[in-house]
Amino acid sequence: MDIATRVYNHKWKIDPIVRSLIDTDFYKLLMCQSVFRNRPNTRVRFSLINRSAHVPLARLIDEEELREQLDHIRSLSLSRGESTWLRGNMFYGKRQMFRSDFMEWFETLRLPPYELERKGDQYELSFEGTWPEVMLWEIPALAVLMELRSRAVLNDMGRFELQVLYARAMTRVWEKIERLRGIEGLSIADFGTRRRHSHLWQDWCVQAMMEGLGDRFTGTSNCLIAKRREVEAIGTNAHELPMVYAALAEDDESLSQAPYDVLSDWHAEHDGNLRIILPDTYGTQGFLDRAPDWLAGWTGIRIDSGDPVTAGEIALDWWDRIGEDPREKRIIFSDGLDVAKIEELQTRFAGRCNVSFGWGTLLTNDFRGLVPDDRLAPFSLVCKAVSANGRPTVKLSDNPEKAMGPANQVERYKRVFGVGDQQRYEVVV
Repeated sequence: MDIATRVYNHKWKIDPIVRSLIDTDFYKLLMCQSVFRNRPNTRVRFSLINRSAHVPLARLIDEEELREQLDHIRSLSLSRGESTWLRGNMFYGKRQMFRSDFMEWFETLRLPPYELERKGDQYELSFEGTWPEVMLWEIPALAVLMELRSRAVLNDMGRFELQVLYARAMTRVWEKIERLRGIEGLSIADFGTRRRHSHLWQDWCVQAMMEGLGDRFTGTSNCLIAKRREVEAIGTNAHELPMVYAALAEDDESLSQAPYDVLSDWHAEHDGNLRIILPDTYGTQGFLDRAPDWLAGWTGIRIDSGDPVTAGEIALDWWDRIGEDPREKRIIFSDGLDVAKIEELQTRFAGRCNVSFGWGTLLTNDFRGLVPDDRLAPFSLVCKAVSANGRPTVKLSDNPEKAMGPANQVERYKRVFGVGDQQRYEVVV
């Protein structure tokens, strides 16, 4: 694939950034089915949040072009081949992961309208409607903003300049893969859809990982690439579920139970499969301290904020405390990873549990230092559920730099979930 030529030709014709409704993360579809079954009439609002305010998206990205790409996404529907893949493929050893009623709904879906307004140097982009429909905007919206920013930076570069840029970026990725080859027992997947440099670049990175790592590369979160490249689609669930369930809670007692209600519904939805706990939405330590007995048998824990070493040790201590053998459990690290951190975590936890990695932005968007003024450096852009049935959502995280929600509600949640002072960590991506 000659990516440089494809990028150069963007100047003459539209190359849609999002090509399919399954150009999204696998966990979004899994969560969508759960929401479709359990909370289909909940009304939510999702909004874009640029944590890197120094990146002036509204100055870099033309509003008309942004609308053009978003409108294109609204025209997409599931193709027959995509439907067949979702209905018939084996995921995590299970046939028919997606039920017929959900698939019939998904096959007729068009994404709902969006709201877009320029405010100074940033865009305010929001989506509102029923939860199963609106939640599917998150990943394509982020992919569009990230790639339009990349295109804006690359727009004035010539053909040869682009070829050299991508040659350097490819060399960087391959050098990382060569280092990863030296890690004994490595298990790693691509989690880089939401903040990728571009669709073409993510696809190239996945192919490089496939060739360079063989069976140590376990798959990709991106459904379209998984289908096209015949690798495993990887993912379970995310913070969105407990954030919305918590917002719907009527009182403090039901609020404290909301994260466990999520996993109870999840367990029923997947017949005991996909049993990975994401405990950090309202603090990992408190979540595990109050965890019901039935969570003891779950397969593992995903760590997505705070200090990963600390969180990993908390997980191992919890399993020891409740009489489970940590060596039979899995920890998936997925926050801000690059090769050095992967090496460190594998060395520390190998043999004590099963270790896996979901490698995101610094796999699919590491162009740091490759253009003047570092204008292609990755930045932190998210699209989160900000309200549910008119009530604000809250996220505390194990890193207060990732917290969100109205101040009074943040304080309430910290009281209910017993979260005290927290150490702050730089949000790299």
